[in-house]
Amino acid sequence: MKTPYLRAKRDIAENLYAAHNRALVALARRDPRIVSSYGDYPPGEVGEVFGKEFPDRIIDVGIAEGHLVTSAAGLAGAGLIPFTHCHGIFGVGRAYNQIRQNIAYDQRNAKIVLCNCGVTWGGLGPSHQVVEDIAALRAIPKLTILSPSDAVSCEKATYAAAAHTGPVILRLPSTGDAYPTLYTTDLEYQIGKAVCVREGRDVTILVTGILVADALTVAEELEQTGVSVRVLDMQTIKPLDEAAVLAGARETGALVTVEDGTILGGLGGAVAEITAEQCPVVIRRVGVKDRFGNSGTSVQVKADCEITPPFVRRAVEEVLKAKTQHAK
Repeated sequence: MKTPYLRAKRDIAENLYAAHNRALVALARRDPRIVSSYGDYPPGEVGEVFGKEFPDRIIDVGIAEGHLVTSAAGLAGAGLIPFTHCHGIFGVGRAYNQIRQNIAYDQRNAKIVLCNCGVTWGGLGPSHQVVEDIAALRAIPKLTILSPSDAVSCEKATYAAAAHTGPVILRLPSTGDAYPTLYTTDLEYQIGKAVCVREGRDVTILVTGILVADALTVAEELEQTGVSVRVLDMQTIKPLDEAAVLAGARETGALVTVEDGTILGGLGGAVAEITAEQCPVVIRRVGVKDRFGNSGTSVQVKADCEITPPFVRRAVEEVLKAKTQHAK
């Protein structure tokens, strides 16, 4: 069974940054505290549209990620609400200390938008692909991490981030690609709550970001073979919806996590931590293993890192087999 706000078809695709910018412009029109900053060049329409309408509320810090995040802390300290846009690899790799010390520790009301996360930025290779962002950032105390899966959830996540008092990471995929629109506009986006996009009784797939569409494809294929798959869109990485995780574990007895980052401490690690302590079940983690990405199109790199639908399906089949063996 599908959720009421899941579109009947995935025949429309949209760039998530266009949706993010729509929300950002709407927020800025009604709240003078909203400002935008970026390093060197703005992602998507943020510079072209937001900057044109609010030229005195957009800041180019240049290629200086540490200063970019530190300035966001300063802007927040002055009572503004900055949305600071930074390439994921450099936000985590070069500004981790500033995110920890100046944003999270001081609980600044700053929103850090990490762009080109996961392996979606295929062409520039491993040096520009951040697979460790979830693992690294979820270890920082009191840091909220949002990971929308399509344009609708991205727009709503932007509104939710602005309404939330405190530091927020908004994790977004490639700036140059369009992704299937999964939801209708009546989607309820609540920080800390997963969205059950498909009910199921045999196994639960817990997935985040743009791979939700792939998980749905696998669930639909397996339904034709008699396998009932629950799919949870983990739109908030932190705080993770423990109730949804445990319900999936108790009610289906088998879990598969899917992410476009490393499985070492990523979403899979977070889910395993919860179930190991409270409801041990068989689990398989689909994601980037102990390796870097590769150069190629985003589709090619996803396949190389074994995070495409065939690998998700294989993990589901493995976990169902293990579940049956454990039941004997």
